[in-house]
Amino acid sequence: MVGRTVGGARTLFERDAELSAVEEGLAALCDPAPGRRRGGLLAFAAPAGLGKTTLLAEVRSRAADRGCTVLSARGGDQEQQVAFHVARQLLQPPLAGATEADVRAALGSWYGIVGPALGLCTAQAAGQGAAPDPQGLRDGLDWVLTHVAVQHAPVVLVLDDAHWADPQSLNWLAAFAPRTDDLALLVVVAYRPDELPPSAEAFRGLPGRAGHRPLGLEPLTADAIGRLVRDRVGAHADEEFCRECWAVTAGNPFEAVELAVKVRDRGLPPDGGSVHLLRDLAAAAKGSGLVARLERLGPSTVRLAWAAAVLGTEIQPALAATVAGLGSQEAADCADRLRAARVLTGGRTLEFVHPLIATAVYRAIPGAIRVALHGKAAFAVLDAGLGPTAAARHLLETHPEEDPWVVHQLRAAAREILRAGAPEAARDCLARALREPPPPGERAAVRYELGCATQLLEPATTANHLRAALEEPIDDPELRDGIIFLLSQSLAHSDLLSEAAEVVAAAARTATAPRTRLRMQAEQFMWDAFRADEPDSPGRSRRLARLADRLTGRDLTERYIIGLRAWDATLRGEPTGTVLRHAARALHGGLPWVEEGRGFEVPVLVAMTYAYADRPERAEELFAEGIADFERHGWRGAHLSFGYVLLGYVRHRCGRLAEAEELARDGLRLAERVGRGTPVQWYAVAVLAGVLVARGRAAEAAELAAGYAFAAPFPAAVTFPDAQAVHGEILLALGRREEAAAELAAVGRRLDARGMRNPGWCPWQLHLALAQAPDDPGQAARTALDAVARARQFGAPSAIGSALRVAAEVIGGPRGLDLLAEAIAHLEASPAAHELAAALVAQGTALRAAGRGGAAQALRRGLDGAVRCGADGLAGTARTELARVPAPRRPSEAGPQAAPFAAPRET
Repeated sequence: MVGRTVGGARTLFERDAELSAVEEGLAALCDPAPGRRRGGLLAFAAPAGLGKTTLLAEVRSRAADRGCTVLSARGGDQEQQVAFHVARQLLQPPLAGATEADVRAALGSWYGIVGPALGLCTAQAAGQGAAPDPQGLRDGLDWVLTHVAVQHAPVVLVLDDAHWADPQSLNWLAAFAPRTDDLALLVVVAYRPDELPPSAEAFRGLPGRAGHRPLGLEPLTADAIGRLVRDRVGAHADEEFCRECWAVTAGNPFEAVELAVKVRDRGLPPDGGSVHLLRDLAAAAKGSGLVARLERLGPSTVRLAWAAAVLGTEIQPALAATVAGLGSQEAADCADRLRAARVLTGGRTLEFVHPLIATAVYRAIPGAIRVALHGKAAFAVLDAGLGPTAAARHLLETHPEEDPWVVHQLRAAAREILRAGAPEAARDCLARALREPPPPGERAAVRYELGCATQLLEPATTANHLRAALEEPIDDPELRDGIIFLLSQSLAHSDLLSEAAEVVAAAARTATAPRTRLRMQAEQFMWDAFRADEPDSPGRSRRLARLADRLTGRDLTERYIIGLRAWDATLRGEPTGTVLRHAARALHGGLPWVEEGRGFEVPVLVAMTYAYADRPERAEELFAEGIADFERHGWRGAHLSFGYVLLGYVRHRCGRLAEAEELARDGLRLAERVGRGTPVQWYAVAVLAGVLVARGRAAEAAELAAGYAFAAPFPAAVTFPDAQAVHGEILLALGRREEAAAELAAVGRRLDARGMRNPGWCPWQLHLALAQAPDDPGQAARTALDAVARARQFGAPSAIGSALRVAAEVIGGPRGLDLLAEAIAHLEASPAAHELAAALVAQGTALRAAGRGGAAQALRRGLDGAVRCGADGLAGTARTELARVPAPRRPSEAGPQAAPFAAPRET
C-alpha cells in the first residue's frame, strides 16, 4: 500500500527518535554478516493525525531502498468485520499472478487450510472436509509468513491503523510478533492507543526495537508547525501567523497541513491580518466543518463521498458510482471535485486522504440513508462478482425486513467464512440472518448452522441454539439427526455428560428408522462410557456386549459400537484376547479420526485398548494416523493436544519417559491455547504429572498440579489416566500417605461401583497398598493381592507384573522375593521397561536386605533400565542400594568355618 504524501512531498518534522529506531531496526535486519540478521517489532502509538501514516510511508521507502521485501497492509474502519482482511493484504501479493498449481506448490500441505482464508482458493478448491480450527489456521498463517520471511529475506511487514484490523488478523499477528527476533523479519505497526482492542494488547508490551513499550508520537512544536506551514504557503508567512496555526491545531500535523492548504487555496495573506480567520478554517477540516464544506460541492458529489465511505478502502470507482446512483461520467466529475477538495485521492482505486476524513464522512450520513447505502452496496458487490462474503459486511449493517434473499446470502457467506477458519465472523452472519428472520421452514437449519459456528467458541451457547432449533418445525430427518448429534457433543464438551447421553437416548426411543436408532444408541453408549455418575454401568455394559456381538461392522456406526465394546472390556478387565478381538473388528473397514458429524473419541478409545493390552506399537500407529489427520485438516487445538498427550501416555507406559514428558508438554502448550479449565487440559496435566512422578520429580509434579488447580472437584468425565488417581499418586510420592490413602480409596469406591476393575487401566489399588503398608501391612497385602487377581484376569503381562511388584513390596520376606521373581518374568515379556527396572531395583534391595546373593546383578540391571527410561529418581535409588551391597570376599579371606555360608560371587 503506497504511503500518502502531503502537498506532493513527504514531510517529517521532529521525528528523529522514531527514525533512529527505524534505522536501527533496518540495520539489524539487513546486516550483511552471515547469521547476523535479526528482526523484531517496532510499534508506534499516537492519536489520529500525528503522522503515523507518513512515518510508515518513510519506513516503506527506506526498506525498499535497502532492498527489503515490503509487505504492507492497513486496517479499515469499515473492514473490521471482514475476516482476514489484513492477512490477505499482507500475504496475497507474494503469490499474485501465480497459477493454482504454483499456489498449491508454494503452500504445500497448508493449501487447503490457509488458501480460503487468504482468498487464494475457494472452499471447493480447498477440498471437502471439516473447517480448520482457529489455532490450526493461525499455525498455517505462521508457516506462510515464516516461509515468505525465509524465501524473500530481509522482509519488512508494515501495518497501519492496526486498531482497525480485523480480529482474526490482529490476533494472529500479535501472537506471531514474538517470533520475529528469530527471523529476518521486521514488523512495524502503528495504531491509536485508545482504540486498540483488548485482543491486541500484546502490541503494547512486546519486546522489540522500541524496548518493552511502543514509541509514542508527540504533537509538533510551534517551530515545526511553522516550517510545515511555510512549506505550503511560502517562506513569507510571518511568525504571528505560524504560531496561531500551531495554537489552533494543537500541534497536529495533519490538521496543520489541511489548514495551510486552505489558506493557500483561498489566497489569504499569511500574516497577522488573517489570524482571526484561522480557527474557522481549521474547523472546516474536520467534523461538522468538513461536512459543511462537502455539502457545498453539490448533492451528487456528496452521494459519491457517502458511497466511498460505506465501501471503505481500495474503492473501485465503478462500484462507488453504482452505490451512489450516478452515471460513470458524472461520478468521474464528482471524484475530481473530491480530489480537489482533498477528500479523496487515487485514480484506479479511490481512497480517503486521511482516515479522519473517512470517519467524519461516514458518521455524517443520515442513519436511514446509511442503511440504504449498505443495502445497495451488498447488491453491487454481488453483481460485480465479489461473492457473498464481500456482501455480508454490508448486510450486517441493514435492518431486518424478512427478506429470504438476505438470509440466503448471509448463510452462504457464513459457510465460506467458516470454511476459511473464522467461526466468530460466521457466527455474526448467522445471528444476523436469524434476526431477519428466515422463513419458518429454514429457521431450524439456520439455528443448526449457528450452532456449528459456535461449537468451538461457546459449547454452552451452542447447546442453547440447538435446543431452540429442535423446537422449530423440521421436515428433513437428516437435519434433525444432525442437530441432535451436535447437541449431544456440545453438552458433553461442556462437562454435561448425563444430559448428552439423555439427548441421544430420547432420540433413540422415538426413532423409526433402524439405522438412525442404532446411531443414537452408539452415541449414548459413548457418552455413558465417559460418565462418572452413570447410574447402571454394569447394565449398560451387558447391553453393549449383546448388541456389539451381533453386529458385523458393515458401516461406521456398527464399528463405533464394536470399538466401544473393546474399550468397555478393557475397563472391566476382561481377558486381553477379548479386548483385542473387538478392537480388530472395529478397525476392519476403517475407523477415521476426522469424520463430518462425528467425534474422535471412539478412535482414541480403540487406540488406547491396544496400549493397555501391551500392544503399544499398534497404539502408536493409530495415534500417528490420527495426528496426521488432525494436522491435515488444520485441527491444531484440542484435537491435536489430545493426540500428543495420549501418545505421550503410551510412551510413559513403555518407559520412554523423556519422550513422554516432551509430548505431554507439547500437548499442554496446545491445551493452553485452547483455554484453561478445558477437558484436554485435565488430560495433559494428569499425564505430565504422572510422568514427572515416574521420573522422580514429585515436587515438580505437585507444583504443576497446584498451578492448574488439579484437585477436587475432579471432572465429571472418565479420564485416562484417572485424574483423581494421579492426584493420589502425587500425594503418595510426597510422603503424605494418609491423604493419599483417602484419595485413592475414594477412586476405588467410584470405579468398583461401575465395574471398572482393571488395574492395568487405573492402578489405584497399587498406590493404595503402598500408602497402607506402613500402618496396616495386612490390609495393604489384601489390597495388593486383589489387584494381582484382577490383573491376572485381564492377562496383560505389564498389568500382572506391576501388581506383583507392589504385592511383593508390601508383603516382603521370602514370599515377597518369590513374587518379585514372578513379577520380573512377566515384565520382561511386556513393553513396560520402567516397571521392569523398578521391579529389578526392588529385587536387588530385597536380596541385599536378606543377605542373599544376586543383589548387585539385579540392581545393576535395574540401574541400566532406569537410566534408559529417564527415571532419574529410580536410578538414584539403585545407585544408593548398590553402594550398600558388600563387596564379595576372596576365598583366601574366608575362614574354614565360613566357606559353607559364603554368598556366591557377584557377576
